[in-house]
Amino acid sequence: MTGVDQAGVKQAMATPAQRAYDPAYDPLVAQNPGQGTNYAPTYWIGTAGEPPEDDGPITHDIEVDVAIIGSGFTGLTTAIYLAQEHGIKATVLEANRTAWGCSTRNGGQAQCASGRLKRSQWIERWGVDVALKMHRECVEGMENFKELIKDIDCDPQPGGHLYIAHRERVMPVLEKEAALLRDTFGYNARILDAKTVRNEWVNDHEAHGAMHEPEGIGIHAGKLAFGYLKKARALGATVHPSSPVQGWETRNGYHYLRTPGGVVKAKSVGVATGGYTSNGLHKEFKNRLLPILSNSVVTRPLTDDEIKACHFHTHQVLTDTRVLRNYYRLLPDNRLQIGSRSAITGRDAPQQKYEDFLRGALHRKFPELTGIQLDYSWWGWVDVSHDMMPRIVQPDPQQSIFYAMGYGGNGVMYSAQAGKRMAQWIAGKGHELVELPIFKDRLPFPNVREMVEAEMFAPFRRFGQRFLYRWYHLKDEKI
Repeated sequence: MTGVDQAGVKQAMATPAQRAYDPAYDPLVAQNPGQGTNYAPTYWIGTAGEPPEDDGPITHDIEVDVAIIGSGFTGLTTAIYLAQEHGIKATVLEANRTAWGCSTRNGGQAQCASGRLKRSQWIERWGVDVALKMHRECVEGMENFKELIKDIDCDPQPGGHLYIAHRERVMPVLEKEAALLRDTFGYNARILDAKTVRNEWVNDHEAHGAMHEPEGIGIHAGKLAFGYLKKARALGATVHPSSPVQGWETRNGYHYLRTPGGVVKAKSVGVATGGYTSNGLHKEFKNRLLPILSNSVVTRPLTDDEIKACHFHTHQVLTDTRVLRNYYRLLPDNRLQIGSRSAITGRDAPQQKYEDFLRGALHRKFPELTGIQLDYSWWGWVDVSHDMMPRIVQPDPQQSIFYAMGYGGNGVMYSAQAGKRMAQWIAGKGHELVELPIFKDRLPFPNVREMVEAEMFAPFRRFGQRFLYRWYHLKDEKI
């Protein structure tokens, strides 16, 4: 699409929004993902500049080799790798604006992880040999991520990840995990005592020590998403916003994806819709994810005196050891960003108490910043799988459908590796993938399968989530 500036010069423009942002949107109950809905008012969108040019909505029936549903980090990197490594130019379909969902609502923390489980939990679930392969997959993913973003101006903050013990009783757990990382995985994690953390890294008043791991990068999520968009289109992919898939039929080996402007006939389909996956998209995805809300706030820029008072000697990514963890860091423009889990339902998400919860966490960690102005506040849905690990799979070898999702909040880095892996699947090279569980089977249903398949199960899942959040809060703060 193009526009004309004040000087009369023709310039490229992104497809504008057709609908206002909906703060109460809830993918678990919504009948569709929307059409042309505007971005959430995040710091990333507010400071990324104008969205780049796209290819406009689908306006007529077309036939393509590969259609990708979802234009976030995963969808765009899949398109990039399909073009770079396999010579395939994909067609990317987006319901709303480009990178409208998880990719512009996250915390911008790229960590060396692929799901919610720790290395020790990998060993418990799959044994040492598989855990070592999983670790190599994550390390390779981080290297691929660094290579992919090296020519994208996304304000990288490298150096590692500081995992801060919010209570003294957590330190033995961190010490055990750090020893495992060093001795079994050859990954140089080290333990820092409370004095070192507070004097040499950051004066988080809750810190009782920390584990530092060498891999971790903070990025500007909006600039990264827009950089991926530019790169994908430069390689020949087309990206079509305001083109939700409102119907999906498969006949004679072809997939017919119905959008408001026309039907896209595709030989292969890759699904990359993350936490915004509609239960009505395709029967394969119904109830295989539990979308969970995460909130973030960003302060006004800190003064030099405030930075000195908080002993901020690092811009590395920080998280604490709560189950309902806080993730935070000092951004390149000296604003402080902090986030955590939020409401249970989209209807409740706009309530002021969830922003106040984050403000309280900020004040506990940095009392010197009590009362500081918050310039940005937003929330977004995280794609959590029922076994806490992602899947990048072809669920049925008889059908050319593929998906990558379920990162559980660790998708900033691993979405790029997942895009690379899904591109391999789509290009017919899935046999080259290492034999890892995340490539071998579908996203699991919850344990009570017969209940999952009932339309009324969603409220029961939410009821269980409320119970778990109360239990996690007790574990984090009281027990």
